[in-house]
Amino acid sequence: MTRLKWHEVAPEGAKALYGVHQYVTKNTGLPEELVHLVFLRVSQINGCAHCIDLHSRDLRKTMSVEKITLLQVWDEVPQLFNDQERAALAWAEEVTNVSHTHASDEAYAAATAAFEPKDLVDLTIAIAAMNAFNRLGAPFRLPVAAKA
Repeated sequence: MTRLKWHEVAPEGAKALYGVHQYVTKNTGLPEELVHLVFLRVSQINGCAHCIDLHSRDLRKTMSVEKITLLQVWDEVPQLFNDQERAALAWAEEVTNVSHTHASDEAYAAATAAFEPKDLVDLTIAIAAMNAFNRLGAPFRLPVAAKA
């Protein structure tokens, strides 16, 4: 079944979301690679094929395939991820699963230990934005660039 192209049906909404994406990828102190790593992990959790495909491709430009492949089990291979990446990924999982985690005090304390206040807010905005994109990409089945 063909689904709506949400960005064409609601271009002003798409423009607003893309503005947040532009902010977190270009106008914060967060490393762009870290942002895309978080985008990919959030998309994996949410099962958004389009975003998984897109952010995997973005990361392959600067990151090893092994690291990207093992992202889903990042906490089992700590040698592949630096301290800031591990903190960002833990916070991304906590925030993405907020209905279950309730953004625990322990997770918040760990995140604040790893990030300056502005960076933590910007990271959380990035996580929230990717969750919003996933909640549009998955139900409207945005296509992937991957070919058989």
